[in-house]
Amino acid sequence: MSRRYDCADAGDRATGLREAASAIRRGELVVLPTDTLYGVGADAFSPEAVGELMAARGRGRNTPSPVLVGSPTTLHGLVTDFSEQAWELVDAFWPGGLTLVARHQPSLRWDLGDTRGTVAVRMPLHPVAIELLNSTGPLAVSSANRIGGVSPLTCDEAQAQLGDAVSVYLDGGAAEDSATSSIVDVTGKVPVLLRAGAISVEQLREVVPDLEAGS
Repeated sequence: MSRRYDCADAGDRATGLREAASAIRRGELVVLPTDTLYGVGADAFSPEAVGELMAARGRGRNTPSPVLVGSPTTLHGLVTDFSEQAWELVDAFWPGGLTLVARHQPSLRWDLGDTRGTVAVRMPLHPVAIELLNSTGPLAVSSANRIGGVSPLTCDEAQAQLGDAVSVYLDGGAAEDSATSSIVDVTGKVPVLLRAGAISVEQLREVVPDLEAGS
């Protein structure tokens, strides 16, 4: 049976974060608030847990799960060939609504889906999410809805779709920004915008003027 914690209450928040971290270590799923949408998370380094996440969402391997981190320094252990422009984007927009697609370290033992050697990674601007991530380490996190369902801006919307497939729900109130994150591919010599979202093209080009718009 799922447990839900009100993160507006200090005691409930502390208990919820502790229970959520324990659930992650057991290979279970957790719903957490972010600065964009509610996400459902699993241990990024547990193929079984990531498989449970995909099954809960009705998602296939052809749509790999992004990874959330609690600090930019975590990138050093996750990605390789990370350009100076990529670091400039991190410095400008993390934590926040920018996802970067980078080449992951070939030594990593994870299975996020059919990633072709890349990982989509972001640091969210939400205190509950960051506190959980700093406790658990990187999490595979996707929007907390079934494929085809409404993108959840509240914990209620997430719970209505995922139910008991999730062990712990962290209720952080309504999401402040309904926009999805912008996605930039930094695997090549020139950054490429794959999806416009919370960070505008104009804002991105203030940092990386040669940013290309994807097709």
